[in-house]
This record gives sequence, structure tokens and C-alpha cells, in this order.
Amino acid sequence: MISKAATSLTIWFALSFLIAGFLGCKQEPASSAPRPVPEVQVLPVSYQTVPDEPEFIGQAEASRIVEIRSQVTGIMKERFFTEGRDVRKGDPLYRIDPVPFQAAYLSAKARVSQSQARLVQARQNLARVKPLLAEQAVSQKDLDDAVAEELAAKAALEAARGDVVKAKFDLDNTLIVAPIDGLIERTRYYEGRLVTAQTDLLTVIHQMDPMYVIVSAPESFLLKRRRDIIAKRIQHPGIYQLTGVITFVDGTVYPHQGILDFADVGLRAETGSRQARVVFPNPDRVLMPGQFVTVKFHGVSKPNAILVPQRAVQQGAKGPVVYVVGEGDKVELRDVKASVWRDKEWLIEDGLREGERVVVDGFQKVIPGAQVKPVQTTTAPKAPAEGTAPLPPGPHGSQ
Repeated sequence: MISKAATSLTIWFALSFLIAGFLGCKQEPASSAPRPVPEVQVLPVSYQTVPDEPEFIGQAEASRIVEIRSQVTGIMKERFFTEGRDVRKGDPLYRIDPVPFQAAYLSAKARVSQSQARLVQARQNLARVKPLLAEQAVSQKDLDDAVAEELAAKAALEAARGDVVKAKFDLDNTLIVAPIDGLIERTRYYEGRLVTAQTDLLTVIHQMDPMYVIVSAPESFLLKRRRDIIAKRIQHPGIYQLTGVITFVDGTVYPHQGILDFADVGLRAETGSRQARVVFPNPDRVLMPGQFVTVKFHGVSKPNAILVPQRAVQQGAKGPVVYVVGEGDKVELRDVKASVWRDKEWLIEDGLREGERVVVDGFQKVIPGAQVKPVQTTTAPKAPAEGTAPLPPGPHGSQ
């Protein structure tokens, strides 16, 4: 009897545990509430026309660089200018000892007078011989000699006049004057030195207003530019319609705009780039020869461009990515090509289409493939939340 009672009790406890476990399993799902769908802010993609403004490093140089050399050989007597200062066109710079050239000029003038007297004598002699030939008082040879003497006297007079011109030129050039307005360098020669004509460099004048800025565009940029023009991805007015704006090394912007006025006809073999020249007014002498600046070009625009807020572009394993809300409000991680950083936005070259919805806030709530509740926004996104990693502008800057 004890054995049967114990067996019945064991069976009863087992059934009680089974029933309790079954009831617990049935009640557990009812106790857990469904997870809410995360809410994210999205911005619809739209096409825009935006400026295409490439930047290049440039170096400033004077618009005219004039070397000052003497036209005559002689001893330098005086220097009139102060080194490193402004000179005006026509200002005296140097004087070469004029005494030998004054003497040469007077001698040349005297030879002109002698030649004129000889020509008068030759003409008078010819006038006497001609009637005598008709009376057969002289021979034909006498007439021919008189004609030849007159021609020789004319030639001597012309040569003497040429000597006067040369002597006057040399005398005038003993005073060397500035051919342009500009800033003058230090002198290479001082008083008492022998100066050789057309050989010795005395000094250099730099015209500082306007100034040139020389920039170099790499071949890769030129090839891409050409492809974009052909494919009508950009609207280009022509290189000689472009203007430039200077940014200095301290970040300040030059107040005057420049005009591109010359470009090399080909590439430079040593650098594989094409040089261009931009002319800038320089009334206040802010630009200096040799100065390095950044030149941003204006005039080209890019139609059908896509701009997305900076925060929407993240750094993925293979490069820039964005979160896109697709069909069924499900999140997709999309590889994109972010090319140019413009203020607080990225220019997307590839990877997005008009009308798609890009996530601009709520990244920490979503994973690829998850369903979300998109809330459309047209305002700029808030500052990045902790834990997000927007794409930095460094490696994808404009070209």
C-alpha cells in the first residue's frame, strides 16, 4: 500500500510541473511588447545647378620686368635713384660720362658741314663743264668726272649725316631713364665703374600694378574637364571668360577679382601641367612677386548636381556611404562618390538619384535592412551626435 501511495504522489507532482511549465510558456509572449519602429529624418534628393569652382596654387609675379642696360660704353658718373623705391617713367636713373660723346657729336656735325661744302663745289664745277662740252671746249671725260664728283659729294654728305644721328643717339643715351613705372631693385653698378654697352645689367624695374598670378592645372584635371564639357556635365563659358579670386595663406580673401588672360598652348614636359596667367589689380601693393596664393576660378557651373548635408555622408570601409530609405521604408547602405566639399554640403558625383530619401539624422537607431519611420525635413541637420562619424573633407577636396 505504501509503495502505491508513493507512486501516485510522484505522478501527481510531475503532472503539476508539466502544467505549470505549459502555462508559463503560453503567458511569456503576452508579457513582452513589440519593439517600436525607429524614427529618422530624411531629405529628398533633388537636382540643382551649382558653381563649379576649382582651386589651384599660384605664384605672383610682376606684370612687367624690365632690365636696365646701357646703350653706350663708358664710365658711370652718377646714380639718381634710391634702391628699392618707386620710380616713374622718364625718371633719370644713371648718367654715363658724356664728354667723349659730346666730342664725337661735334665732330660728326663738322663732317656734315665739310660734306655740304664739297657738294656745293661739285655742283658748281658740273654747272661750268656742261656748256663747255657743247662748245667742244672740254672732253666727255671731263663732264663724266664732274658728274661723278657730285654723286660722291652727295654720298659723303649722307654718311656724315648718319654719323651725326649715331653720335646724337649715343650722347642722349648717356642719361639712362626709367622706361616704365615700377619698383626698382638694387643697383649692380656704382659710380666709377666701366659699363659695357648692351651687356652689363645695371638694375631691374618691376611693374607692380597690375600683377600676374601663374597657376598650373594638372593633366588629369584638364582631361576630366574636357570629358565633362563633351558630356555636358558642366557649363563652361570658355577659359578667357573665367575670373579668379585669391585666398592668402592666412585665410583672408583678396578684395580684387582677376581675369584669366593667357594659357599655354600645351603641357610642360617637366611637370605634365598647363600654365595659365591671371591678371589682378594691385593698387595697394598687397601682392608681391614670388608670393604663393590660392586662386579659385569662377564662371563654370554644374547642372543636375546633387548636394547632401555633410553629416549625411559617413566614412565606410571602402569610402563614403549614405543611408537611403528605400521601398517599404527599409534602410539601405549606399556607396557614393563625394567629390567636392561646399560649405556644409557634399557634392555627390555618383550613387544617388533624384527623389531618393537620404537619412540626415538618427543614424544610431538604424542598421541596413531595418524598417524605419521616415520624417521628411528641409532644414539643416543638427550637430552630429556622439558616436557618429561624418566624412572629413580632407581626402575628397575639390580639384
